[in-house]
Amino acid sequence: MYQFNYQKAGSADEAASAVTAAEDGRFLAGGMTLIPTLKQRLAQPSDLVDLAGISDLVGIEDGGDSITIKGMTRHVDVANSDLVKSKIPALASLADNIGDPQVRNRGTIGGSLANNDPAADYPAAVLGLNATVITNKREIAAEDYFDGMFTTVLEEGELITAVRFPIPAKAAYMKFPNPASRYALVGVMVAQTGGDTRVAVTGAGQDGVFRASEIESALSANWSADAAKAVKMSDDGLNADIHASAEYRAHLISVMASRAVTAAG
Repeated sequence: MYQFNYQKAGSADEAASAVTAAEDGRFLAGGMTLIPTLKQRLAQPSDLVDLAGISDLVGIEDGGDSITIKGMTRHVDVANSDLVKSKIPALASLADNIGDPQVRNRGTIGGSLANNDPAADYPAAVLGLNATVITNKREIAAEDYFDGMFTTVLEEGELITAVRFPIPAKAAYMKFPNPASRYALVGVMVAQTGGDTRVAVTGAGQDGVFRASEIESALSANWSADAAKAVKMSDDGLNADIHASAEYRAHLISVMASRAVTAAG
């Protein structure tokens, strides 16, 4: 690594002020991506502002027709939450299959969404469940939040304080994981919320998470695994790498969507 200034914030406002005042400040949540990039010198911020001591950013709240997960809540806590399991079991299952135990015990929902890795799981949950990202400045609808690979609409000094998920009538998430990293080669969240059918795909798109409108249309007409699997997705704009071709990922989208519909019931 190299020399940088380290600060441990006591509140969200203090953290935001510290990052804004720094020459090149960065928030430090779980550090699952930031620490490795610092070691490789792919990122060289002047200041790191640690969020680990902000108790107000941890917890899960019942909103009746929604649940709110605060930004520094760890994956393991989402996975083990009785509230999440009872209200949105698909979200608890998704969190329980992120990475490995070490990642789940350090990584946070806010850190994951701020990083917006194109193969991360939480973006599919936020977009598929039509969640709202809450920051220290505003509330951002899922449709407006993601802005491409590793890119969001977050501004300098803007910190994710919570994510609000409406309770779906049905939902499930299925992914085809890389056997080493457990990142999604393709992950699909299907959901019915307020009469709306949504299908969000992670791991496949060159620009990160996206909605599969073709499968949404098919499921709106016929909510069944066969209807999802029958959709032939185009491989235009999909990732191709040593792990899977774009054509294979296109096939996996329909397969994972089909399995998710079966799991959702």
